[in-house]
Amino acid sequence: MEAFGLLLHGFAVLLTWKTLVLMMVGLVLGVFVGVLPGLGGPNGVAILLPLTFTMDPTSAIVMLSCIYWGALFGGAITSILFNIPGEAWSVATTFDGYPMAQQGRAAEALTAAFTSSFIGSLVAVLLITFLAPMISSFALKFGPPEFFAVYLLTFCSFVGLGREAKHKTVISMSLGLLLAGIGMDTVSGNLRMTFGSSELLRGINFLVAVIGLFGISEILLTMEERLALRGHAASISLRVVLSVWKDLPKYWVTLLRSSFIGCWLGITPGGAIAASFMGYNLAKRFSKDPESFGKGRIEGVFAPETAAHASGTAALLPMLALGIPGSGTAAILLGGLMVWGLNPGPLLFVEHKDFVWGLIASMYLGNVVGLVLVLTTVPIFASILRVPFAAVAPMIVVSCAIGAYAIQNAMFDIWLMLGFGVVGYVFKKIGIPLAPFTLALVLGNRAEDAFRLSMIGSGGDLKVFWSNGLVGSITTLAILLLFWPVIDGLLGRVGWTQRTRATSR
Repeated sequence: MEAFGLLLHGFAVLLTWKTLVLMMVGLVLGVFVGVLPGLGGPNGVAILLPLTFTMDPTSAIVMLSCIYWGALFGGAITSILFNIPGEAWSVATTFDGYPMAQQGRAAEALTAAFTSSFIGSLVAVLLITFLAPMISSFALKFGPPEFFAVYLLTFCSFVGLGREAKHKTVISMSLGLLLAGIGMDTVSGNLRMTFGSSELLRGINFLVAVIGLFGISEILLTMEERLALRGHAASISLRVVLSVWKDLPKYWVTLLRSSFIGCWLGITPGGAIAASFMGYNLAKRFSKDPESFGKGRIEGVFAPETAAHASGTAALLPMLALGIPGSGTAAILLGGLMVWGLNPGPLLFVEHKDFVWGLIASMYLGNVVGLVLVLTTVPIFASILRVPFAAVAPMIVVSCAIGAYAIQNAMFDIWLMLGFGVVGYVFKKIGIPLAPFTLALVLGNRAEDAFRLSMIGSGGDLKVFWSNGLVGSITTLAILLLFWPVIDGLLGRVGWTQRTRATSR
């Protein structure tokens, strides 16, 4: 009941003209970056993050979360009309979405994509709503050992459960941890890796790095690819919307299954990309007519979009509750919260209840308003794709530079942003993931401080990480996840051996 009352209070706080305007602006900007290939949610949030520096935390996070929702919605427009995924997780949507557009059913495909996106996000927000009170119940049990165990769990889960090659994930995370150590040591006060530069005394600013890694690197990649966009026109009528909604009950199993897959892979580091492909593949596997998939089957749009949006939204739960970002965008939002003086983790639910429940309320409102917005403005945003990229790219670069400079009013940060842009470009070309790098850059100092405080308190005894049931279980789980690929391989080999013996008999 307390949670329900706090949620109603969150709605009351949000229902002001100021917040609603920020919500609309965020959604419009989000859809805009979502329909531009190569930008999308993480890049849009990173580039537009400096716009929120002068706002209070609640207004800022509402706007940023709405940019995120808008980008999630916008990615489907390019996938269906132009066969160009606006995001990596939109690839599966092109399998049936673009064939539907070719058949003159673009409005139907877009309605299905937007509606299933709304459903997936709504299920994830309901999950967050009911799990949040449980998180806050043990918040006060956390000390330095528990916090370090959680950070260790985060790093290990990215290595053990991530889709990317393990050695590339380790390389990315190690470089992020190395850069996080630049500047003044917060425990001893010593300077580290400044090389005599006064500019590096304050360390590497997370926001500058993110703007370069995501924004500038994508501009470089897009310039290299020389995208030429050609697609189908589309407008959505009320008749088409009602027709698609009338058929929704036929696909309730697919929607529910994809929502569950998305929520699970959002809370774990599986991510929206894995969720969308898994949702699509399972829908095809359990279909009575799997051969129709890939030829314009509406269920092939419902499944990946529901799973991807459920995953993208559910990724915010571990970020808020434990300080563990489940996606690249969640990692950027984590850094934004720290800029505004809020420390994500269990204590956030105790010390800043109004903020947390205001954010959860904004998720409900943002999804409803976003659904209405995209259904009514598809032709406008689709026309953006016909603007020459040569005209759009300079505006994005200038906005990145302004954002980087505004953080600390330092010209050095612009050069740093460009440097990280080159690093991001190289990482993407050779397949090194950016999410672990971003995560390590955000959490590196906090993890180090928690570890050193734990060691000081225990006199250097590592047993402190198994000193009670809570910290011991988290640490053990982290180690299991780190070696999960090896464990999974051994289990698979044992199972294969047993099946072979049974067959030989």
